[in-house]
Amino acid sequence: MTGVLQATQIAVIGLGAMGYGMALSCLHAGHRTWGFDINPDAMSRFRDDGGETGEIPPSVDIVMVVVLNAEQTCDVLFGSYGLVSRLKSGAVVIGCATVAPNFAREMEARCGEAGVLYLDAPISGGAAKAAQGALSIMAAGVPAAFQAADPALKACAETVFELGDCAGPGSAMKAVNQLLAGVHIATMAEALTFGMTQGVAPEQFVEVISRCAGTSWMLENRAPHIVDGDYSPKSQINIWPKDLGIVLDIAKQARFSAPITAAALQQYMVAVGMGLGPEDDAAIAKVYARNAGLDLPERDP
Repeated sequence: MTGVLQATQIAVIGLGAMGYGMALSCLHAGHRTWGFDINPDAMSRFRDDGGETGEIPPSVDIVMVVVLNAEQTCDVLFGSYGLVSRLKSGAVVIGCATVAPNFAREMEARCGEAGVLYLDAPISGGAAKAAQGALSIMAAGVPAAFQAADPALKACAETVFELGDCAGPGSAMKAVNQLLAGVHIATMAEALTFGMTQGVAPEQFVEVISRCAGTSWMLENRAPHIVDGDYSPKSQINIWPKDLGIVLDIAKQARFSAPITAAALQQYMVAVGMGLGPEDDAAIAKVYARNAGLDLPERDP
């Protein structure tokens, strides 16, 4: 989605890998954009790139909350930061974190009590697509929320899926996506290291399997990190205990058994226990390598 109908005041809360790219996309689309993060270096970088920081003005039209989880989202909106109480009537909050559908519905209701709109809008695509304004956004909310959020959606997304007229379905779809994504990364690591036990080098694995039926987007995106020995975090191991934990919580409420998700979650928990949490999620291969006594490729000095 491209183009700007008119300049809008947008604030992006959370200038991590995804949020920073989204803030830049809003800025490049011609919107007056504020960025806020607990990391002062991120805000300094955003200022250097032409954005604004500091106190978010009450005149802001759109707030995109791109933080880690439900707890941080609630804190930004109603806790220590208390942003909703300072927004004008008719402003819209776009909730981008991976959260449970019930939480998204709660945020919509609480924002509504303050005269503020809420769009349940988890994101997918990674940091590179965030910076290109080419994310996929799984959105749900009342028509007025979609309308108010449209300038930011156009700036940040290649595809916006409109999944319902109230909050919840967006987060439900993100849970489905995260189940697949988390399992695919773990399965890729398992397959790659299994191949190594049979004399299949990681680079051969990528060359062949990426052109065969066993491939996946996650395999093609993450397996090269292992080949390069590069675990600088594009997406951290630490994300998956949270996200797959949300999936299993939702599944439990639905009385749905998700054994494959549970098995993948256990591998991520082992990785965290090994101290790999801050590394790229492709580092889950190190769990399998350690257990099998394998040496993974190392990054060139």
